[in-house]
Amino acid sequence: MKAILLSALLVTIASAHAAPPSGWTDDYAKAVEKAKTEKKNLLLDFTGSDWCGYCVALEKEVFSTPQFRSWAKKNVVLVQVDFPKGRQLSKKVKAQNDELKAKYGASGYPTIVITDTDGKVVTKKSGYSPGSGAKAYIAALGGTTATAGAEASR
Repeated sequence: MKAILLSALLVTIASAHAAPPSGWTDDYAKAVEKAKTEKKNLLLDFTGSDWCGYCVALEKEVFSTPQFRSWAKKNVVLVQVDFPKGRQLSKKVKAQNDELKAKYGASGYPTIVITDTDGKVVTKKSGYSPGSGAKAYIAALGGTTATAGAEASR
């Protein structure tokens, strides 16, 4: 019984301090600097990572696929703007996420916003239809045209 309770406690602690998925950041300012250096746009994923079913499906069916990761590596800097219910964000990240949500009008989850490094919206897409897959989702984001703002600044 003690082992079960200890395991549950460890899982709770680990999830309470979980970082964004590999390849993503939750630090918007650092992401903007990286995007400027790499001459890319930013992809902001407004998500409820631990409670939103469509967000979980988008992560599983699109964001975690080799096809999306390859596209993203070439085209955008990935920023997770999370609004979890089961874990606490730092005060800094929570304030940043609330500010980004207001700035970009993300009223539902998931909402994906691609911006240039000046914050100008290139693409905005709300929702996800499970089963769509990476290819269709990339096309819906504008495919390779998602970097149009970055191209113009080169």
